[in-house]
Amino acid sequence: MRLRVFFHYLKDRWKGAALLLSCTGVFLLVFWLQRLSLQTVGYAFLLCVALCLGVVLVDFFYYRRRWQELSWILKQPLVDLSLIPEAKDTETALWRELVRQEYKERRKLLEEVQEERRNQLDYYTMWVHQVKTPIAAMRLLLDDNEARDRTILAELFGVEQYVGMVLSYLRLSGDGTDFVIRRVKLSPLIRRSVRKFAPLFIRKKLSFSLGDVECETLTDEKWLSFVMEQLLSNALKYTKEGGICIYMESGKRLVIEDSGIGIDPADLPRIWERGFTGENGRTVGSATGIGLYLCREICRKLSHVITIESESGVGTKVCIQMDEARVRPE
Repeated sequence: MRLRVFFHYLKDRWKGAALLLSCTGVFLLVFWLQRLSLQTVGYAFLLCVALCLGVVLVDFFYYRRRWQELSWILKQPLVDLSLIPEAKDTETALWRELVRQEYKERRKLLEEVQEERRNQLDYYTMWVHQVKTPIAAMRLLLDDNEARDRTILAELFGVEQYVGMVLSYLRLSGDGTDFVIRRVKLSPLIRRSVRKFAPLFIRKKLSFSLGDVECETLTDEKWLSFVMEQLLSNALKYTKEGGICIYMESGKRLVIEDSGIGIDPADLPRIWERGFTGENGRTVGSATGIGLYLCREICRKLSHVITIESESGVGTKVCIQMDEARVRPE
């Protein structure tokens, strides 16, 4: 480290060293032309060398200290202007002022972007809550009139799902999260999620099988419920016959398996990308490309690992590995 700093010091101070050597050469030449004694010349030369070495050592000490300070600052995740050493000369002061102005401008732009993002989040959150009111009113009117129009109810349920997805997307991409990590029983959580989709199971005449899921895991109940509902929604959307089954593998691996149309092998590497719909999405026409992206992000933040195995024309198997190593209950 010291040797590297010393090489940089010589590189930065080469002009001063060249001037010093030139002046020394001039003095030696003058002394030689004046036929001064070697003792006199040597004495003067040693004094100059001693003085120059003292100046160089002091200058190198301050140079190395500033190098260490700046190197430490560069390693920090966030740069604070108050940590930057004070300038010792005019040029350094001008550079420091330039950095300060650039830092202030960057902070200003960042604050404007954050403020705009907060405004958008507030607006869309308000919009989602306002949309929920007429949806609830329509559902009550259908129930009160006993219309029992399953097609309208199914479409209304789909609207509710999309509205909930928008709200979850906004909350997940916001500055903070509302995760509440605690031990949660999977069986009641899964049963509630499946119960919401019961009309769609009946309408599409699909079977449902629930294996032994009587276990607990560290997670956030609300967000894991969202993941379950999204995965069930996808399974129902792309399953025309057969059914869906949910079970546990190896104690901590939750599996949602369907007998749907499956996923094209070419699409599998990209199914987690935001906005990617793939061949199935283009065929069905109602895919948003957001659902699986949200599932992956939520599972990642909950320290769960979600994977998908699929075969075209056979079905899809979604696995959620409940990893408790990095989460702590409240």
